Amino acid sequence: MRTQDLSPRDGGSGNPFAPHLNGVLSHEANELVHELVTGACANPYATPNDAAIRRDESDRDRDTVLRPAFVRDAEKIMHMPAYNRLNGKTQVFSFRENDDLTRRGLHVQLVARVARDIGYALGLNLDLIEAIALGHDIGHTPFGHAGEHFLNDVFHRRTGRWFFHNVQSVRVLDVLYGRNVSMQTLDGVICHNGEFEQQKLRTSGRRDMASYDVMVADCWSRGNEAISHLAPCTLEGCVVRVSDIIAYVGKDRQDAIRAGIATEQTFDDGLGGAYNAWALKAFVADVVEHSVGKSRIAMSEEAFAEMRRAKRENYEKIYGASEVNGEFGRGIADLFCQLYERIMDDLQSGREDSPVFRHHIRHVDQWLGHYGRAYDWQRDLDLTTVDYIASMTDDYFMAICAYLFPGSEDLFPRREHF
Repeated sequence: MRTQDLSPRDGGSGNPFAPHLNGVLSHEANELVHELVTGACANPYATPNDAAIRRDESDRDRDTVLRPAFVRDAEKIMHMPAYNRLNGKTQVFSFRENDDLTRRGLHVQLVARVARDIGYALGLNLDLIEAIALGHDIGHTPFGHAGEHFLNDVFHRRTGRWFFHNVQSVRVLDVLYGRNVSMQTLDGVICHNGEFEQQKLRTSGRRDMASYDVMVADCWSRGNEAISHLAPCTLEGCVVRVSDIIAYVGKDRQDAIRAGIATEQTFDDGLGGAYNAWALKAFVADVVEHSVGKSRIAMSEEAFAEMRRAKRENYEKIYGASEVNGEFGRGIADLFCQLYERIMDDLQSGREDSPVFRHHIRHVDQWLGHYGRAYDWQRDLDLTTVDYIASMTDDYFMAICAYLFPGSEDLFPRREHF
């Protein structure tokens, strides 16, 4: 029976901060999961495929037996150039010679895997879960959250608006690539933000594109004040939100050890890199235990407290030590400002031989042309500049800076394997 996968496979080390989290379901929860996965009962709170809401309700995107609604969403996302670029974007560590360090392309797959495990046990719509997970970081900047902060600083200073990667992600899916992705997927993407953990996640009740559009506009204008209060409209979105943290809290520790930022003895729980395996086992089982048969997604007090503790320790011992923080990061922040100003000048001057026209505007326009649409880049030049910078991989950002600002390449450490 597949529910047994939630139990520990060996007698590995426990976590002293969460001694009761052993990755085992109670008898009652195990029975409920068994009924759901064998089809003996259905989860009434799961999102059915025929509930998908799209801007364009054309026959082309109708739900079918071969391609259900949210399968279409997952496929649309995976075939976008922006999805492919996630392989070139930093998760945490930007300038390390170790090719085994996680990039954002792997991260979204790890989130999808964790979320599907939880969703499977709860009898939820796995295709919707996969679509949300694969798309949740598609609008992320180069250089991880540091790059996000650098871009937000200059954008906010110029416009008074706020840049956040989850809001840019739905812009990429809904506007820049015009793929008619469902409201449920878009909603899950914008509401995923793993910086705001909650013990219990309840659905918002949002059921139409009009209220979704109001929410997106509010995020651009109010930033964290709005984003910190977002709630997904589906249980599937709630599962992805908690899975985002589960997927990175231990994996980032493994990467920190590989990168030489930390050692196996760095972390207070004593698990070192093995924390990742512990977290996947313990947190997944805990979420299933406290969510099965319910209309919300929840964790126990012990699991929630441990997740927050581990995440806080990561900030203290990992994230502050990454290369784009501190003194070195100031140089990169300056480049974000210089690049932003240069792109704005190219747009205002109409320099069609500049990179923003050749590598961004024409590319997006051509893509949208397949769907009878055009990129309205002239309407908001600041937003067009944000679209371009956010789309860049780490390597492209370094290359365009070297091209536009000779000598800037000296700022970036050279990756050497030997």
